[in-house]
Amino acid sequence: MKWMYSLLANRSILSLLLIVNFFGTVYGYYWYKSQLAATPPIFLAFVPDSPTASLFFLFVLIAFLLGRNWPLFETLAMVTLFKYGIWAVVMNVLVFMINGEIDGIGMMLVLSHGAMAIQGILYAPFYRFKLWHLVVAAIWTLHNDVIDYVFFMMPRYHMLDDYIPQIGYFTFWLSIASIAIAYYFGLRKTRFTLQLK
Repeated sequence: MKWMYSLLANRSILSLLLIVNFFGTVYGYYWYKSQLAATPPIFLAFVPDSPTASLFFLFVLIAFLLGRNWPLFETLAMVTLFKYGIWAVVMNVLVFMINGEIDGIGMMLVLSHGAMAIQGILYAPFYRFKLWHLVVAAIWTLHNDVIDYVFFMMPRYHMLDDYIPQIGYFTFWLSIASIAIAYYFGLRKTRFTLQLK
């Protein structure tokens, strides 16, 4: 496994991930543009879930390239990348089950969000966050669920409108699972020092 962590710590790999995540984040905010235009200002920070998750990871990558750790961003990135990565994959699979087909954009969302979930966990041995960082990330994540499913600011998949209560219930437990995964992988004792090459 050490060879994999050596590869993940390679400056070229980190730089490539930074570029890919930057453009993915920009596209993600663009994807939300119509919903953001109709969103009350007080909720704006909680609507573009996936691009905000990748934005957190951008800060993680910048810190790594600077030879540093920014633990709060690491925790927020790990929890939200996994949560919204898996969430988008599941929602697009549901769309496929309802429509009987998935278009190119839907397939792109499945692949890109699946990669989001994976990258957050892959870098866990390099994270240096503590329990209080995870508590803050948990509050952010669960508060976001309230904004989404109490104030109905969730991402819009109109063909799934009949399933909002079930999706909200699933999302809550996905948040709990994401927090638990961050606890397991992010706070374990086996850690690697990021040595850039």
